[in-house]
Amino acid sequence: MVHSDSSSFVRVGGMQLSSETKHCQQHGGYTAYSHKPGIWSACEKCLQASDAQQRQASIQQQRQAQQAALWQKRLGRAAIPARFAERSLQNYRPTCAAAGQALRTCQAYAQEFDAVLKTGRSLIFCGSVGTGKTHLAVGIARHIMETGKQAVMSSVLKAVRRIKESYRRDSPHTEAELIQEFVEPDLLILDEVGVQFGSETEKMLLFDIINGRYEVMKPSILISNLGLAELERYIGIRAMDRLREGGGKAVVFDWESYRRVV
Repeated sequence: MVHSDSSSFVRVGGMQLSSETKHCQQHGGYTAYSHKPGIWSACEKCLQASDAQQRQASIQQQRQAQQAALWQKRLGRAAIPARFAERSLQNYRPTCAAAGQALRTCQAYAQEFDAVLKTGRSLIFCGSVGTGKTHLAVGIARHIMETGKQAVMSSVLKAVRRIKESYRRDSPHTEAELIQEFVEPDLLILDEVGVQFGSETEKMLLFDIINGRYEVMKPSILISNLGLAELERYIGIRAMDRLREGGGKAVVFDWESYRRVV
């Protein structure tokens, strides 16, 4: 609130202004000016504070817009299928004790991801169809992306097709460059491992991705509907050993279909 103390007249640029000493509750006395009866200039310090608040609000809005843009970019690169876009560790509902343990394993993995990055510790999700393997993997991906890390998800078939694009004569990329696309992310999720019991070329390229990430200690999550022994036969002992190194763990999903219950 502003109170008047005394008034006088001043001339500014040929214009006669009334001046008056007023009192601001926040900043004390100040000189106010008026060129129309009843309309006085406000406290200069209040105006400066208001301008500073507006600038701060504008900066905050810009930061939020930048963060939103970065999130959308990160999410786009992650290539999470639309069906699973809203899956998270928070909305996974365990249907049995084993599912609850799988959730806790994934929560710990996500929360300790900075330590995971130091060792390249991987996870293998294998077992029954519809038990929540992809839900939990996407949940881990979303959690680490919220902390500024990058996750990428792909089926093995899509990854192999992408790398095979380098075989075209007009391809602008080499095979090594396209493999590097899958080596680079902080976390790679490879889904549908062994679905087609693929060709030797598919298995070789899958090994190149796993081995490339192993060499730079980048963690991977493999998702398969095969049993653990079948999966090892499919990807090979060398690839399995690389996934197990550094504390890598297999989580077997052998309970009733998650989709039928949830």
